[in-house]
Amino acid sequence: MTDSYMPHADQLKSFPDSLPVPGAQAFADAALNLYDNHFPFPLAVLNHRPLAHNLHWMQDYVQKKGISIAPHGKTTMSPELFRKQLDAGAWGLTFATVFQVKAGIEAGAKRFIIANQVVCDADLASLHGLLTKHQDVRVWFLVDSLAQVDYIEAWAARQGKPIRFDCLIEVGVEGQRTGCRDFEQAIGLARRIHGSPTLTLGGIECYEGGLATDTDKDKPAVDALMKRCDDIARACDREQLFEGEEIIMSAGGSAIFDLVVPGLKIGLDKPVRGILRSGCYITHDHGVYRKHLAKVEEREQLRESLQPALEVWTMVQSVPEPGLALLTCGKRDISYDLTLPFVTGYAPIGARARQAPAPDWHIAALNDQHAYLRFDPAGGQPVVGDRIILGISHPCTTFDKWKWMPVVDEQGQARSFITTRF
Repeated sequence: MTDSYMPHADQLKSFPDSLPVPGAQAFADAALNLYDNHFPFPLAVLNHRPLAHNLHWMQDYVQKKGISIAPHGKTTMSPELFRKQLDAGAWGLTFATVFQVKAGIEAGAKRFIIANQVVCDADLASLHGLLTKHQDVRVWFLVDSLAQVDYIEAWAARQGKPIRFDCLIEVGVEGQRTGCRDFEQAIGLARRIHGSPTLTLGGIECYEGGLATDTDKDKPAVDALMKRCDDIARACDREQLFEGEEIIMSAGGSAIFDLVVPGLKIGLDKPVRGILRSGCYITHDHGVYRKHLAKVEEREQLRESLQPALEVWTMVQSVPEPGLALLTCGKRDISYDLTLPFVTGYAPIGARARQAPAPDWHIAALNDQHAYLRFDPAGGQPVVGDRIILGISHPCTTFDKWKWMPVVDEQGQARSFITTRF
């Protein structure tokens, strides 16, 4: 982490006032600790050990499978975490928008997949500007229609100079998101791109995450999708519609990523680079992805896999009636789009280690700035000033609520911090 990433301290929610200049070295030297209440609460926290474990585990997984990973950066939008993923061996990074690519360039990445269609004039101009300024950077975006090709070519023609963009054909699923719905549409699009003065076809892409049900239906559904990608890729290869030294085959959300792996390793005339795009693995979660991963572990016969690394620390601010405590955390601080948060830990006033909460403690509701902790008043009761630690479901929508997060060890000591670019 370098100080070039640091915004002004006044812009950082829950950053300690004792450090008006949030430099990396000053932060480390301050020896800040969660258990000493050196930070205002709520505070989103990255736990060092599971974070490091997840980085290593996923990189080891893709290497053993003979594929690459370009983690989806929209999860964290953090240059510091992108740098860790690249240092661990990531081939490149994935994003959803041209704007997001800028954060990846800030982290030093050179290869990007924009797993989305680019159609806006301003985005096309911005992408062209980035590629012109950073000539060692390469970006592939998704194309799924002749109309999109026509739009991009018309924009390029108005610029009055030669412009080339790399692209991937997206294969979609009926009733779901973007992507070509059948073979004929995809191969017709590939032929059109091959003759385009503006676009260069680099490979085939799909997204299988919408097929995840955690049932026996998942594998046949994903196999059918990957078979369609295979058929399209082989047809394009036979007609020599791909350009470049290698062909990209890319898929992989964070739920059922193991099921797409065989379809990323097909044999064509040119070398094929299979690229997984999972993003949430870096912190995992305590909810939806933990549930999905249990199925991955079962299918892959894994003894260990990803670990939850992201939590939000809160404080009890009021116990207004028996069985109810109000916490200093709300929708502005923690994800709530898939499930409510989970109570994962408890640190009473003065404690210097976390304890397991009572089994009945649970978050029943969230307001903008409050969480409702319900509990059996006949059992253990939290008091004002206790720290309650919350796990999350779906890390993407917790990261986007924070401009920074400390990375802490098991003793609550803040070792470093990351920033985000939402």
